[in-house]
Amino acid sequence: MQQQRVFLSFLFSLMFSLTWAQQNALVEGYVRNTNGVAIELVNVAVKGHPGGTASDDKGYFKLEVPADTNLVIVFSHIEFLTREVKIKLSKGEVYKLKTTLENNVEMLNQVDVRNEDYRYANIVRLNPKVISSLPNSSGGIEALIKTLPGVVSNSELSSQYSVRGGNFDENLIYVNDIEIYRPQLIRAGEQEGLSFVNPDMVESINFSAGGFEAKYGDKMSSVLDVKYKSPKTKSATVSASLLGLTAQVEGTAFGRRLSYSAGFRYKTSKYVLNSLDTKGEYFPSYLDFQGLFTYQINERHEISLLTYVSQNKYQLIPESRQTSFGTLTQALGLNVYFEGQELDKYQSTLGALSYKYEYNDVVYKWIASAYLDYEQESYDILGQYYLNELEKDLGSESAGDSLNNIGVGSYLKHGRNQFEAMILSLKHVGQKSIASHDLNWGMEYKNENIYDKIRQWQVKDSAGYSLPFPDTVGYYPGFVPMFQNARSENLLSSNRYSAHLQDTYNFGGDSTSMYINAGLRAQYWDFNHQFFVSPRLTYAIKPNWQRDVLLRFSVGSYYQPPFFKEYRSEDGSLNTNIKAQESYHIVLASDYNFKIWNRPFKFVSELYYKYLNNLIPYTIDNVLIRYYPNELARGYTAGIDFRLFGEFVPGIDSWASMSFMKSEEDVICDNHGYIPRPTDRRFNASIYFQDYLPRNPNFKVHLTLFYGSGLPFGPPESPRYKQVARMPAYFRTDIGFTAVLKDEQSKTDKQSLFKHLKKVLLTVEIFNLMNRNNTVSYVWVSDIYNRQYAVPNYLTGIRFNVKLTIKI
Repeated sequence: MQQQRVFLSFLFSLMFSLTWAQQNALVEGYVRNTNGVAIELVNVAVKGHPGGTASDDKGYFKLEVPADTNLVIVFSHIEFLTREVKIKLSKGEVYKLKTTLENNVEMLNQVDVRNEDYRYANIVRLNPKVISSLPNSSGGIEALIKTLPGVVSNSELSSQYSVRGGNFDENLIYVNDIEIYRPQLIRAGEQEGLSFVNPDMVESINFSAGGFEAKYGDKMSSVLDVKYKSPKTKSATVSASLLGLTAQVEGTAFGRRLSYSAGFRYKTSKYVLNSLDTKGEYFPSYLDFQGLFTYQINERHEISLLTYVSQNKYQLIPESRQTSFGTLTQALGLNVYFEGQELDKYQSTLGALSYKYEYNDVVYKWIASAYLDYEQESYDILGQYYLNELEKDLGSESAGDSLNNIGVGSYLKHGRNQFEAMILSLKHVGQKSIASHDLNWGMEYKNENIYDKIRQWQVKDSAGYSLPFPDTVGYYPGFVPMFQNARSENLLSSNRYSAHLQDTYNFGGDSTSMYINAGLRAQYWDFNHQFFVSPRLTYAIKPNWQRDVLLRFSVGSYYQPPFFKEYRSEDGSLNTNIKAQESYHIVLASDYNFKIWNRPFKFVSELYYKYLNNLIPYTIDNVLIRYYPNELARGYTAGIDFRLFGEFVPGIDSWASMSFMKSEEDVICDNHGYIPRPTDRRFNASIYFQDYLPRNPNFKVHLTLFYGSGLPFGPPESPRYKQVARMPAYFRTDIGFTAVLKDEQSKTDKQSLFKHLKKVLLTVEIFNLMNRNNTVSYVWVSDIYNRQYAVPNYLTGIRFNVKLTIKI
């Protein structure tokens, strides 16, 4: 009898299970972040129904749901934005669902301080939402990068930056896995206009100052990896200020299969440029349009198109310049009167089509892109200068007035330069996770077509004598020599082939967790027929200590094949035998998470050494890099970086960075030993601080402060060993005040002006709060005794800006 009861109970349970299974369905799959990393402990539930499940350490989940019913599956996690997916399944159906969650940008400290994925890798992850509140005159994400340790900039007018002793050309920039190029003919920051990256379209920003992975390309200093967002909802944002206008729209269509994000930017820096010493008519006009369109064919297939068109124009009709410089014992003044004008045009176009295919947890991606660049600069400027001694007695009524003329001269600059480039690329990247391993591979082919035409010369006259003085062997009577003269025309085509393979392995027990990233990168360039292989390794360990400390070690080789400017001399000739520059990185880092005032903080320190070989010496004038491709050098860079990040004020994050560095090179065969490199800034510090009114957090203040010791410089057309004088230190403070008139969480009265708006921000900014004269470069003049003087070219003075931002 007892056996019959057991049998009947078993039979009843089996029938109940079968009946239940027929009345329900099953949803299973994986949850990952936007970088493809599995997310653990994501809550997965049916909206309006009790119960649910959570994802495991591989991001996997399995949830039984009612069948034949319209359901909403909710994915939620404290560090990510909640996502809802609508489904309707048949009885007994098993539905595979792969979900990607976007980071909760309002939880900046959660993303940066506590995110373990990026903590192990040699990557700093930044919140793109900070850019909108960062007081700066450029409006680009580069202003945010410049607040990081090891990053140096000497001009607020330029988006360029140097990292740990490198120059502007040594930084990699990627947008959606596509390499971005900087203009070639730019000579000054005011010509630049807009950088490529549109902050309104950015979803994530990753930055490495050295020791980065093999999947990133072949540059010696740093990598900036930007991903544009694929939105899930519709919205539009418009921002207008004294410096220009931006507009961005995003949304979905065709049942959310198509997502789009498009942005338009217009910038004019005329208001800021009017604070420069050179007075005249400035006509800067910069505009661009970008769009990212992604179509999800099904859960395995996806195509996307990235488009970019920019048109930058800079015109200057200079009239006069007045600059005071010198010391308390020798106060000098330079007055220059100009004739002529400068007109520069820069046009760029990019189109990139990508196709992504996912199968059995393997991601395959193919990208075809074309980049077109057209640059033209034309200038004819005559400058007549007067160099005067000034009254240096501060107690005198004539303090600062001219006492004596000690120099008179003139110069005439002429230029008709043109640069064109077409770069075609075919690229494949792939990723596969196997247990604790994450494999990443890729290969790329590039075809580069470049046309370069140089027609420029300069004549200098000092006290009636042409420089250089024509009374020299080789000059005939009546001949007027030129101080500078370049005339060339080059047309060339070359091909680059590159590939990489890397593996990321996470392992360890209950007491200690470890991370290893090892990879190889190879490239061949048919211009110089050079082939090289770059091994790279990162090892990180998190001991089971009472304090939350992570230790990291990175080592690797980084080759940088030249890109045109590096192998073109000032006279326009090309060095076809030039080889890739080499940099060997060693980085030791510690990452410490802790709490003060019961709020999260992070302190990161990195000690690094870079051995540099086969270097191409160069000088920097403003943002123009002049290479010496027929010379070689070896060098080193050593330093230490510190960064303290956290909630100095409850609920919002601030940080402070500090760097000590020494970078020197030895130009081979010049017999002058090691000298400072042009980017040798020995000390650099920056602060980004946020605060708000305690009783009204809708009123906020944002402050940036930069300090950097002087950079090396020297006389024009002089050998490298004479470029060792030091500029004054760079010091700048910008501040912004923001009033949040409406946000997405606030309730608005039906009669309010903002009732149809999601967000309204009003910002007042003050640039260069201390009105400091920062030096970016020098112009050299001679007095009647043929003594040369370096007259500083100062950057912009104090300026106010008002900005209104509206989100619909």
